[in-house]
Amino acid sequence: MSFARTERRKSMAERRPSTIYTPPVIPHLAGLEKPQDQYLKINNCDVLILGTGLQESILAASLSWQGTQVLHIDNNNYYGDSCSTLTIEQMKKWCLDVNNNKIHHFQDAQIYIPGGKLNNQYQSKDYGIDLTPKIMFCQSDLLSLLIKSRVYRYLEFQSLSNFHVFENDDFQQKVNATTKQDIFTDKSLSLVTKRNLMKFLKFLLLDSEQDYKSRIKPYKDQPIQQFLQQEFKLEDPQINELVYSIGLSYKEQTTTKEALIRIKRFLSSFDVYGKFPCMVSKFGGPGELSQGFCRSAAVAGTTYKLNTQLTDFDPTTKIAHFDDGSHIKINEKVIISPTQIPKFLQSSYDKISENLQPYFVTRLVTVVRRDCKEWMSGNESSAIVVFPPHSLPTDNQSSVQVIIQNGGSGVCPDGQAIWFSNTVEQDLNRAKADLESAFEKMEASLLREASSEEIVNDMLNDNDFVMSEQGTPIVANSFKLGSSLVNFVPKEKLEIVCKLGYVEKTFVNPNLSNIFKPTSDNNIVLKDVQDANNEIIFMNMPSSELSYDGIITDVKSIYQRITGTTDDFFDVDFEDEEDEYDINNQPVVPPKRSSVVGGIVGGGTSGTNLAALREQQHATSNENAIDSDDDMDDDQGRGPEPFGADEMEL
Repeated sequence: MSFARTERRKSMAERRPSTIYTPPVIPHLAGLEKPQDQYLKINNCDVLILGTGLQESILAASLSWQGTQVLHIDNNNYYGDSCSTLTIEQMKKWCLDVNNNKIHHFQDAQIYIPGGKLNNQYQSKDYGIDLTPKIMFCQSDLLSLLIKSRVYRYLEFQSLSNFHVFENDDFQQKVNATTKQDIFTDKSLSLVTKRNLMKFLKFLLLDSEQDYKSRIKPYKDQPIQQFLQQEFKLEDPQINELVYSIGLSYKEQTTTKEALIRIKRFLSSFDVYGKFPCMVSKFGGPGELSQGFCRSAAVAGTTYKLNTQLTDFDPTTKIAHFDDGSHIKINEKVIISPTQIPKFLQSSYDKISENLQPYFVTRLVTVVRRDCKEWMSGNESSAIVVFPPHSLPTDNQSSVQVIIQNGGSGVCPDGQAIWFSNTVEQDLNRAKADLESAFEKMEASLLREASSEEIVNDMLNDNDFVMSEQGTPIVANSFKLGSSLVNFVPKEKLEIVCKLGYVEKTFVNPNLSNIFKPTSDNNIVLKDVQDANNEIIFMNMPSSELSYDGIITDVKSIYQRITGTTDDFFDVDFEDEEDEYDINNQPVVPPKRSSVVGGIVGGGTSGTNLAALREQQHATSNENAIDSDDDMDDDQGRGPEPFGADEMEL
């Protein structure tokens, strides 16, 4: 199929930027913006990489910038592999390929389009559906690499600050704010809870390392709930918010050590670039980043070719044969994505992976005709919703995590939204039931919110209102109204454009333990393929982790196997004159925190000032998250109430 006739969304090199900043010239990719050669025109290379997923693309760029000759191919007609961002029509074909066993590590793919394309009236290319969606914390090694490598200049980022937790049949957001003013003006929290919460936040961010280790030592391997209850007297609503929403933990028995690292990740990311802890890339997630690193690799000399498969490789002669008839010599290694394993290597892969623990990630993607702004901050286009264990009618054992993105994020038309939900429940029937139950709760909540005005008119009469001193009517019978909202049964169904479900199999533990502490017993990257002379390395599938954490560590493990060290990983001085001058050759003035700045749009940044803004704000990130000057303990009545609480309306 010709690259020009392939249905796809506009690439980052083809679409108009969303902001006033004009990015530098974006290099074109073979098979995407420019035609590729029918046959490979090189005789040899140092490293052959199969699959253009995010890890593979970062690896290709890192090797290329160190002078390694890389050939990077993909058997698909698009970039991204298992990290791709696809249109609805592409998703239809992908589902067929999965169910026909043409794409490994995915199964049970189903797509539902009510009324079909004609009656549904959608344009396939208006939608960008991530196969493995993720969010990026502002304090993360991948974001640092995007800045260092200058790949961020090809991308646009948006802020994400709203994290919701589902409890008591409602979506709460109690402790996402991390300043003392926000916490102490939250009328839903008692003064005691506020004090306890602030004590915990101060402990996590400001205590010395020695005090920190000493305090958690008795609880290190105990469930985090026990530590928070006994040491800080926190209650279940705050614990759920901290552990499952802010910490994005997935199981009830998350250890204190692991949960605190996850919670601190959120808090330390807050105010690095602004009043938000996370970002998402516009127009798509890992697929956009994969494409960006491929462009960087191409600039450094990597050869790219889509629609190409490896058909044979002789480890002795190091000659590789491809389905286009070409053959080349591989001087060093062959790196293979799990979804692109050639048939002649499938038995070898099965052999070395047979003792690895598989983990299943069940995903449900729903495109709805609502913008879902109810879950988002004013000018943002994304939000997170989490269902903690045991919060659903199905009595879910693992949390259900949902990324919501509407038209402002560039993944669907305005007035619509995509819900990316997932669970690591290993019983696949239960997992699917949990995801469907979470969808029903979100649907009911959204329709209830939209119908609240109608409910007020239907349920209340004149006797249910009284006049305030200012002469405005207020509800006297709030219990009556509250009961009607809780027991609300929607009269309509949420209009759905598309619903997609599938299961991913990965060998990466959901807690990432075998990524951060890899061995040849627990990580396929470190396993040797029999009779391959140490020439072939298989990569990992994407993890279930909702953030990009662990990806750089995973890539470095492979990089070290190839080069023997990670000391020179992206150790390059990238020229970046655009950081200092705009397109009119005028000096760039660092923007104020509230404006649109370097790379984030719609609440964030666009273009070249992302790195400068980080330097500007990094020094005060933790101090802005929490103030250490005030004394929390005032049990004996000495001095003012903590944090000026005596002056606040509580």
